[in-house]
Amino acid sequence: MNIMTNTQAIDILLVEDSSSDAELILEALCDSKLSSHFHWVDDGAKAIAFLRKQGKYQEAPRPALIVLDLNLPKKDGRQVLQEIKEDPKISTIPIIILTTSDSQQDIINTYRLKANCYICKPIDLESFMSMVKLIEEFWLNLVRLPSYQ
Repeated sequence: MNIMTNTQAIDILLVEDSSSDAELILEALCDSKLSSHFHWVDDGAKAIAFLRKQGKYQEAPRPALIVLDLNLPKKDGRQVLQEIKEDPKISTIPIIILTTSDSQQDIINTYRLKANCYICKPIDLESFMSMVKLIEEFWLNLVRLPSYQ
């Protein structure tokens, strides 16, 4: 199978309150051959402000992909997901749920809110890094993301 790769740089918004998880994700993705720009916010309120270009995020780019944790301070990831999917200006941005919760209710609810995929964070470092590489391979190499430039 011949997999075409994205040649254009894309912006990715990581919404993650754990700085150690964020660093691991960003480190793994930055090692890729892809030209991507990563933006990290550590709570749900900042994520919405970033996406709506409010406050200090007035110059923020529109991300082509969002990686969203569910358990966030200020505004829960479920609320963030719902707000994004209800806003016609940003509703088409694909959202990867990346969380520690393996609750069936969380999985069902986030798919009802139109998440594009749901991934449980692995506990050990090797599995975590492998998971990030799989996300990269699928979402950044194989999938065609919309361009908003």
